[in-house]
Amino acid sequence: MAEAARHDKTARQLRLLSDALDSGRLGPVRRLVNTLSPAEIGNLLESLPHAKRMVLWGLVDPEDDGEVLLHVGDEVRESLIADMDPDELVAAVEDLDIDDLADLVEDLPDTVIDEVLKSMARENRERLEQVLSYEEDTAGRLMNPDVVTVRADTSVDVVLRYLRLRGELPEHTDHLYVVNRRHQLMGWVALQDLVTCEPNTPLNELIDDGLTALHVNQSAQEVARQFSDHDWVSAPVVDDGNFLLGRITIDDVVDIIREQAEHQALSAAGLDEEEDLFSPIRRAVRGRVVWLGINLLTAFMAAFVIGRFEATIEQVVALAVLMPIVAGIGGNAGVQVLTLMVRGLALGQVGASNAGILLWKEARVALINGLLIGALVGTVAYFWFHDWLLSLVIAAALVINVGSAALAGVLLPLLLRRMRIDPAVAGTVVVTAVTDIMGFFSFLGLATVVLLR
Repeated sequence: MAEAARHDKTARQLRLLSDALDSGRLGPVRRLVNTLSPAEIGNLLESLPHAKRMVLWGLVDPEDDGEVLLHVGDEVRESLIADMDPDELVAAVEDLDIDDLADLVEDLPDTVIDEVLKSMARENRERLEQVLSYEEDTAGRLMNPDVVTVRADTSVDVVLRYLRLRGELPEHTDHLYVVNRRHQLMGWVALQDLVTCEPNTPLNELIDDGLTALHVNQSAQEVARQFSDHDWVSAPVVDDGNFLLGRITIDDVVDIIREQAEHQALSAAGLDEEEDLFSPIRRAVRGRVVWLGINLLTAFMAAFVIGRFEATIEQVVALAVLMPIVAGIGGNAGVQVLTLMVRGLALGQVGASNAGILLWKEARVALINGLLIGALVGTVAYFWFHDWLLSLVIAAALVINVGSAALAGVLLPLLLRRMRIDPAVAGTVVVTAVTDIMGFFSFLGLATVVLLR
């Protein structure tokens, strides 16, 4: 219900914006934009064609420009940055947190990067360079080096006075990290414990060392899984020597989870999750034609199998009517298993230790589903064509193809992962190719043997 309400709100905002932009009334647009968060503005920018997008972008408060750029896809960000002059870009990004700036900096022109670096304090510049030294989609690249650290040999009163002198805390601060003289992580203290304890309480009595720190080289996927498993708001990041490098907060993890969901959904159709909805035709064609070509190749393979049974189809015309059913059911069954596998692989729930058990389970599910669907389709085919042998053939072919779909759905993602190919990208094409070819071959092969003997 909440998701539907959010979509309705976005659609309503988009309609109001489009009507106002069409009429040239920019006052209502500016007032609406000023009520929205940067994420909502980013969503609306991605929902507008280029001309209207540029008008709306010009009405965004310059103070929000940097945050908005963080909430749009790469292609849209590229077009927005191209519309800004260097001074505007420097002003937009200079107040961003280090981790957010690291997300943007590689998309900025070299001249702007130089100006941003010059405008930064030496400490922040070194922090940014440190973050950028780590590979993309790792904890090191996601972390914010701005952390509040304290020493164990102090009291609660001293820490509270230090926090008051500091003036403000980084967003989503729920713990203070306790480090030794070498800046190695010893543990952490919850803010709620600090404000509820007696001022003279020694800090070492409040230290909790039960929270698992994230390693700087952990993948973004593993970071998201850890946050989900432990319901963290924030987590420290350390290196091999347990030196505290920074922290990752829940807002960054939400972005990771959303990006992973978009990647799986769009990659299954051969689309780039960063593609602009209103991207130029040439770019959209270039991004999609490769996967259409691969699909075409698999379609020719299926057509080749059908061609080998041309004589059978000529003698039993009903086969041409029923063939799509066998291939379609097999394809759907394969995609169902593939989706579960891709999700399991993404969450680290599937591996060599349990693949055999999963395969045996899916084989039994496929057998039961194949028998049920086969019996139903076979019955319909009998009353349609009044041929019990034809009914038996299509029922058997469905059992075989649904079973093949289960095998392909489990084994192919594992094989693709071993080959370092993303199953979310290539899995659907390969699995549907297998089920199409196997479906046509089993149905027409059985028909040749049983009906034309």
